[in-house]
Amino acid sequence: MAGTDEELEDLPPSAKLVFKVLEYDGPLTQKQIVQESMLSARTVRYALERLQDIGIVDEDVYFADARQSLYELTEEQAVEADGGPDAKGSDSSDDAEPCRCAE
Repeated sequence: MAGTDEELEDLPPSAKLVFKVLEYDGPLTQKQIVQESMLSARTVRYALERLQDIGIVDEDVYFADARQSLYELTEEQAVEADGGPDAKGSDSSDDAEPCRCAE
């Protein structure tokens, strides 16, 4: 995800916010992203274009309403966001010190 971090650094704050909204709540329509991010529709549209240009976001058909598109992180981004092989940190408690409660 190091390459993605560098690409995200160069984006405007609105695109970073849209990325985070999709990371936590995606996939979403543009209208849903506007509601979640509280950005204007034009700003969200621009942010989505920028994210698509660098290959972080995919656009798909929204089957509930074919007039709208559904936006989501690319598979690679979704795996990394969910704690995939490139994710940092560990949820394992094997390395934790045992609790030394009052004896």
